[in-house]
Amino acid sequence: IRPRIDRILFAATKADHLHHANHDRLEAILRRMVDRAAARATLTGATIDVIALAAVRATREAQVRRGMELLPSIIGVPAAGERAGGSAFDGVAEAALFPGDLPTDADALFRQDTANFRGLTAGTPEDADFRFLRLRPPSLEVGDDGAPALPHIRLDRALQFLIGDRLG
Repeated sequence: IRPRIDRILFAATKADHLHHANHDRLEAILRRMVDRAAARATLTGATIDVIALAAVRATREAQVRRGMELLPSIIGVPAAGERAGGSAFDGVAEAALFPGDLPTDADALFRQDTANFRGLTAGTPEDADFRFLRLRPPSLEVGDDGAPALPHIRLDRALQFLIGDRLG
């Protein structure tokens, strides 16, 4: 008997580069991107899930006040040499970043009438609709059992979906 794929997980990684308020939107965008492939896989009997995750969480969340507005932000250590907003980072100092908001309507990114959206295809990084900084991983934490552990976002849920029944 040939092995059969019975579960497929579509994962949007680096969710730690967004505030958690945008994780559902990230999942909706990915779901829209893989919609046809997921439908075909479902017809073969596979169970499908879509998840926003970070295998290693390099940020923490904060609210940053700018004028009268509170911005949902992330705090992390940009890698040495990274640049944003006219600043160059040294790879040591933390920086608070407002990652922006993803569209509430995932379909809007895929409509022809949104020709203004360039994603990462703009000529220069400054002109791109999305810009990302490389962030350094955090220091190892010690878990309850004394073993070193890295923080993550939903990696446990991904593993539970993929292999959870085989571990029990």
